[in-house]
Amino acid sequence: MGQSVGIKDVARAAGVSVGTVSNVINRPETVADETRSRVLAVIDRLGYVRSESARQLRAGRSRIMGLLVLDMGNPFFVDVARGAERAAREAGLGVMVCNSAQSASEEAEYLSLFAEQRVRGVLLTPAEATGRTVEQFRRHDIPFVLVDRVAEGATECSVSVDDVNGGALAVSHLVDAGHRRIAYVSGPPALNQVEDRRQGALRALDEAGLPATALRELPTDRLDVAAGRDAGARLLGLSARPTAVFCANDLLALGVLQSLYAAGVRVPEDVAIVGYDDIEFAAAAAVPLTSVRQPAVTMGALAAELLLDEIDAADHPGRRHEHRRVVLQPELVVRGSSLGPR
Repeated sequence: MGQSVGIKDVARAAGVSVGTVSNVINRPETVADETRSRVLAVIDRLGYVRSESARQLRAGRSRIMGLLVLDMGNPFFVDVARGAERAAREAGLGVMVCNSAQSASEEAEYLSLFAEQRVRGVLLTPAEATGRTVEQFRRHDIPFVLVDRVAEGATECSVSVDDVNGGALAVSHLVDAGHRRIAYVSGPPALNQVEDRRQGALRALDEAGLPATALRELPTDRLDVAAGRDAGARLLGLSARPTAVFCANDLLALGVLQSLYAAGVRVPEDVAIVGYDDIEFAAAAAVPLTSVRQPAVTMGALAAELLLDEIDAADHPGRRHEHRRVVLQPELVVRGSSLGPR
């Protein structure tokens, strides 16, 4: 493999100084037309590519925004990344997407990587329940925005969805359909989103005059299809089987649906199912899945815009950035998995 072409090679071939080549790349308006055309022709002929890492080292900052999510296997976070990438690209930044896999240790490693790479800012869905890793990251003085999580203080922005209301929408729909024994397949209890959706479910029961015991919780270690299948198997083993299931996300719901289908349990005639997120696969399931829709692309775009505003304020000392907590509202999308006579 041959050596890469450097800026000195371009300068030598074009018969100009290194400084002139740098100006053609970074400040083309300062270079005479004839000289600029000659240098650009040499760059094209030699295949020169600017060393972004060297430029970042000189400037002390990068053109990269970090995005750290809980699970890139979940289409919800893919949509969040799409929204963030779109906003970042319009601002001339790229996005480095990392996956904590719901692990506090991996979250800490990736945040350290972001600090080492001197990213301009970070969009973060925390996996560590106590916030310890986020507090450790704060000392690097890199701006960050919480995504799918409400900021508890006034030291950072956040963009989230009202998950309490989302849980209430799901369970109110099931109660209105006549269900009085409802399971909640909840996911890891340390996640705020899981607890908020449970609180919403309990609120809906209370408003309907039903006891909290009408909700049977089936916790899982993860928020994926395999965990949903396991929860479905446990559901089938209950003596007083619930007639409806509310799942903390759609992947869990799809797993429950697979488990029930394999056992010959009809959905929704025997057991109704409601998921959460309204991922693309929800409508395409064997029984189209009723789900609580989160505006994931909008969430990612808004979070990136808040981060870009904070970055711009840091670049211009006279500008002031105000931290904001944006809470979006969910929407219930009713499909075949919950439509059946009771």
